[in-house]
Order: sequence, then C-alpha cells, then structure tokens
Amino acid sequence: MRYPRTSALQVSDKCPQCGKRTLVEDANTGELSCSNCGFVVTEKSVDQGPEWRSFSDEKGEDRARAGAPTSITYRDMGLSTMIGSSNRDASGRSFNSPMRSTIDRLRKWDNRSPAFGSQEKNLSIALRELEKMADKLGVSQAVKERAAYIYRKALERGLLRGRSIIGISAAALYAAMRDTETPRTLKDIASVNNLDKKSVARDYRILLREMDLTMPVADAARNVNRIASRVGLSEKVARKAIEIVRITEEKEISAGKSPMGLAAASLYLAGVIEGEVKTQKEIAEAAGVTEVTVRNRYKGLRADLGQQLGLATEPQIVAQ
Repeated sequence: MRYPRTSALQVSDKCPQCGKRTLVEDANTGELSCSNCGFVVTEKSVDQGPEWRSFSDEKGEDRARAGAPTSITYRDMGLSTMIGSSNRDASGRSFNSPMRSTIDRLRKWDNRSPAFGSQEKNLSIALRELEKMADKLGVSQAVKERAAYIYRKALERGLLRGRSIIGISAAALYAAMRDTETPRTLKDIASVNNLDKKSVARDYRILLREMDLTMPVADAARNVNRIASRVGLSEKVARKAIEIVRITEEKEISAGKSPMGLAAASLYLAGVIEGEVKTQKEIAEAAGVTEVTVRNRYKGLRADLGQQLGLATEPQIVAQ
C-alpha cells in the first residue's frame, strides 16, 4: 500500500508502518521511505526546488527554469510559440512523407497567422524599425520599452493613418528619449534612418498634442560628455563645463536657451578656463549647432559669470 504524499507530510513525521520518526527522502529517486522498516511512504515526489538541469542545453549549463521575460517590444509580448524546423517527433523518429507535408503546411500557417490583420502587420514593421534605430543609437532597454509603449498607444488612437510608419517610430523613440532624459537629438534619430529632421519633429509634435504627453525639460549637462568625447577634451574640462551649466541653472540664465547650444558654449568656456581650447567650429560640429550659437552663448556666459569664474571682462575668442 502506498500513502500519497501531501503538503502536511514532512520528513520529520512518523512512519505509517512502524510509527517511528525515521523518514528519509531520496532526492534522486523521489522516494520518501522509513529507514527503520524500509516502508516506502511516497514515490515520484515533486521537487519544489530550482531546476538543476537544462532541457535545451546538452551540457546542462543553462539552469534557468523559465524562458525570456515578456516585453512590449515584441509584437506578441514574447508569449507566442512556434513550430520548430525539426521533422522529428518527441521520440526522435523521423516523420513519414504524408506527415512531413502536413507539418510543413502547419508551420507555414503558424508563421502567417500571428500578423494577419493590418494593425498586427503595422506593429510588426514598427517594432522592427524601433529595434534597429535603438541599436544604432545605443540606448537602453528602458528606452526601447517606453518607445514601444508610445507607438502602441498612437496606433490605438489611429494616429498612423496617412502617416509613415518609420516617421512615427522615430518620433516615438525621440519622445521616449526625452521622457527618460537620454541625451540624443532629433538630428541623431533622423540620420540613422535617412529621414528629414523637420518631418520627425512634425510627427513628434503630433504625438505630444494628440496623446497629451508632458516631457521634462532637457538637461544641458547630460550633453556635455558626448560633446567632450567627440572633440577630445579631458574629463577635467567636462566637469568644469557641467559646473558652469549648474551655475546657469541656479541663476536662471539658462531659461529659453537650447540645451545643446548651452552645453557647447559651457564646454568652450571650460576649455578656455582650463587651457584646453578647441575652436568654436569643432565644438559646434560635435554638438550639431551653428558657430553663431556657440559664439553668442559663450559671450553671454562670459558676461554673466565672468566675475564669478575669475575671467576677464572681454571675451577672448579663438580664431577659426
């Protein structure tokens, strides 16, 4: 007679046959038996611990119990299954010819059926484009998730009608970067897909207006390190430029000014202070702004903060 094992039955319980507390559990066979009389209380018990063998890796190195986590960056959230390419059954035997043709037909419809509707096809194309753009720009997974969420909401509200899938995808990615305060510009996003900067900006404004999105104010200090690395300035100059940006924010000088232009001018001013001067043309090209913007912002910073930074009143501009 076998006694079914329940959650109330523990290793420290008494043996139903002899009544002694000498129950021993064998982890290999899954049996719970008495070490005194040899009575098997349960067999083939379920191990509630972690899975220490792999069903996919022959070497058993992958000890994960579950697969990849769900993500809205996939059209099906990563929950769908697919028919594999192997023409063998669970026992390893090859299919005969009629069964092989049936499986091929099922495999073909399995690939076609998930994206049968227009919205599903649209979403599949858009999410692939988002993945490409995000990889080229080197952004984090959080930005990808946010961009996919914004695009899905735009698709639900019908904002894609009459508009480019790639354009709205780029606008959703830029909105995600602004929302997560990732330092990327419209020019960066437009360049990775050979899009017009004005068209991406137009689609971005449509998303803001139609979806009532509120974006945080861009932080100029986040752009300093990008510009400094492009022109070859040291970390000391970058830290000084960030300090200048923070001072402008405290004095409310940065209000109404372009974050990228302010970052470029602060970096140029920091280079003058630390003796690592780069030309305005080099910094303007690295920041994606004009030399006039860098020059005007530099003059303003020098006039407002020159005394605090210990500089002369008259600005000294490096010849181009």
